[in-house]
Amino acid sequence: MLASQTRASVRIARRSFATVVENAGFKVAAVDSNQPTVSVTFLAKAGSRYQQKPGVAHALKNFAFKSTADRSALGTVRESELYGGVLSSTLSREHLALTAEFLRGDEKFFVDVLASVIASTRYTRHEYEELVLPTMESEINALHTDPATRALELAHALAFRSGLGASLFASPHTPITVGDVQKFAQTVFAGDIAVLGTGISQSTLSSLVSDALSLESRTVPTPAQSQYFGGETRLESYGTPQTLFIGFGAPGVPSPELSTLAAYLDPNPSVKWSRGSSPMLQAEQTSVQAVYLPYSDASLVGLLIQGPNAQAVTMAGKAAVAALKGSSGVKAEELKSAIAQAKFRTASSVDGRAGLVEVLGSKVLAGLKETSVEASLSAFDKVTATSFKNTTAALVKSKPTFVVIGDTQTLPYAEELGL
Repeated sequence: MLASQTRASVRIARRSFATVVENAGFKVAAVDSNQPTVSVTFLAKAGSRYQQKPGVAHALKNFAFKSTADRSALGTVRESELYGGVLSSTLSREHLALTAEFLRGDEKFFVDVLASVIASTRYTRHEYEELVLPTMESEINALHTDPATRALELAHALAFRSGLGASLFASPHTPITVGDVQKFAQTVFAGDIAVLGTGISQSTLSSLVSDALSLESRTVPTPAQSQYFGGETRLESYGTPQTLFIGFGAPGVPSPELSTLAAYLDPNPSVKWSRGSSPMLQAEQTSVQAVYLPYSDASLVGLLIQGPNAQAVTMAGKAAVAALKGSSGVKAEELKSAIAQAKFRTASSVDGRAGLVEVLGSKVLAGLKETSVEASLSAFDKVTATSFKNTTAALVKSKPTFVVIGDTQTLPYAEELGL
């Protein structure tokens, strides 16, 4: 199965994104594989790390597709439904993505819709109070019932503090006004924006973008370089799985060694019912998930553990610490397997539209002229036993990021697990 995965990764790697072209203040890139549907995404440096006020990026995400100078919020929804399209907005710590998915032939309408969101959203107070705030509150409530997501939010705050440590969610008590949202939008939508398309030629997309919108070239404020700090926090919670996150952060450009480490630690085997090569085993009552979150100037890697009780989580936690600390002594065959798995996951991540935006969007915004995944895959060929050992050894020598959610009276402390 591993051989077939590798062959698939090579096929995916050859399907390159088009050369990035500067057009009307945008960076435009597209690829057309003759699929029956089209996707266009406007990607802005408007993630939570860029916000001047906590929660304002969360609010801006939910202001997408409300009233603009061209049409009302209801009009946008009704017209999109008539075309059979789907509109969505997603927020990460670095980017805000506005996406339209639709049938071939309807490109002009949906590019116009996305352009109007960027250029002429009205940011009315009544829509903010009646539509945006309730959606934000619903997402905040969902966060509080999802200990896995909450653990990762707390882990980012401990690991990076400001910048990448800023939450993707507003606090229920953060006073964000509609004016704050409008001011943030004016800043981030006037800077670098990438337009990514699938199922559409670059020439067509460039022409549509040029006709729909032009931007004055202004620079988005550059965030401070990320630093890693680490730390420990404990959050009392009842009625949810006992949750533990153990991880480490690394400042600087993400490395293939860290991606390889995540693949090595992942307890989910490539073949069903097999044990796999990970030093972590999935206990019957416990869920263990390898976490690797690369950003433009830092990474967070570790293990997320959930179980029904503190005893099961503690046992898995001890195994996780042993696996992390022992990763620098990985055997040659295990390293080779981990590299192959990491390489395949990198390639397969761009097989879907969401992966194209996530993996290639940052490259487009960075101004790279060629955005194929071949360069990312070739980087794994340079991973050696020495480079892997040096990277992992330096990683685990830093201060860990340790998050506990659940019964804090019985769940372990970091030093009890050997950290």
